[in-house]
Amino acid sequence: MDIIIKPIVTEKMTHQGEALNRYGFVVKKDANKLQIKKAVEEMYNVTVAEVNTMRYAGKKKTRYTKSGIIEGATSSFKKAVVTLADGDKIDFYSNI
Repeated sequence: MDIIIKPIVTEKMTHQGEALNRYGFVVKKDANKLQIKKAVEEMYNVTVAEVNTMRYAGKKKTRYTKSGIIEGATSSFKKAVVTLADGDKIDFYSNI
């Protein structure tokens, strides 16, 4: 069972990775902190010190176009911010 869906590679998370050794991931909604910790440690071969999770609800979106109003929604997701032990690092750009 894959817990981690994708890493979050934004300006803010990249800065936290460099300065505070914290990395963000989009994870499955039903995953708990212990499962997330185990998945990150196995996938990236690092030691996880702390896991913080956040749940985001989807939002309704409306766009006005020439052909009329288009309505849709963003999907809900769960985000995990993982703090690594001192000396460990994750490099998302190494295999590009």
